[in-house]
Amino acid sequence: MTELAHKKCEPCEGKTKSFDRDQAKDYLKDVSGWRLTEDARGIYREYVTKNFMAAIKFIDKVAAIAESENHHPDIHLTGYRRLRIDLSTHAINGLSENDFIMAAKINGLPVELKG
Repeated sequence: MTELAHKKCEPCEGKTKSFDRDQAKDYLKDVSGWRLTEDARGIYREYVTKNFMAAIKFIDKVAAIAESENHHPDIHLTGYRRLRIDLSTHAINGLSENDFIMAAKINGLPVELKG
């Protein structure tokens, strides 16, 4: 688990400047599996879970962390087990440390993947 996973998301409410592409790339090194969006305003990770219920259980775990951190991802479930999680800080229309904290915490969750 990375150092980021031990941090707490801080409210920014538009007062923080979003990360530039280089800052985002530096932080990506600490959250394996996550990728930068083309416009560098978000990060995402894709999963193919074992089945529908495995996806739902994982979504529930992500939702619990999101609520406790007050930083909520966009979650997309398609094809009954293809899951994509998108993170960005909406208040600043880009990335902040909070997104990488959430990514690190999500990486620490167990997920049943397609074998």
